[in-house]
Amino acid sequence: MTNLRKELEKCKHPNSRKTKALGKKARRQNNKHKVRLGHAIKSNIMGEKLSWFLGHIDEERTTPLSPQEFEELIALYLQRFDEELQQIALKQSIGKHRANQHAARQDVIKITLERERNEYESGGMELLNLCDPAKFKMLHDWDGSALSVQHLKLDLVSHNMLQRLKQPTATSTSADQMETL
Repeated sequence: MTNLRKELEKCKHPNSRKTKALGKKARRQNNKHKVRLGHAIKSNIMGEKLSWFLGHIDEERTTPLSPQEFEELIALYLQRFDEELQQIALKQSIGKHRANQHAARQDVIKITLERERNEYESGGMELLNLCDPAKFKMLHDWDGSALSVQHLKLDLVSHNMLQRLKQPTATSTSADQMETL
């Protein structure tokens, strides 16, 4: 980037072909940097999400989660900001001048939770399917770094998917009961 700046300073005329080419090169480098930064931010967010799930699963557990347990864990994940929202509401109720003191943080939390809840109930959240033994083992073996998130095979986990995973166990138990009668 410093070489580019030096070359731009050497150019005599602002509308010369060389100046335009250097400007184009600078914009291209800037756009590449933005793309790299976007991927880094996304992998950091995904790393935080996966580390939250890893932290809330018992360390000695070796068997994958049942669909019911996974659904309860996701419900707990969607309630992770409740305490902070209560603290903000308490601070806002105390004084007249502090009504909007933490409004920005509150808005960010509400938008994030609403987006995640909509993803979970409609198309699905990007997560490891912890009901799958191979992916459960991958999460346990994960080193916790954001760089290695890209090597994990993520699935879209939705409410409907977990309901479908629950049904075969329910239908097989009812079929077993029919056979015994």
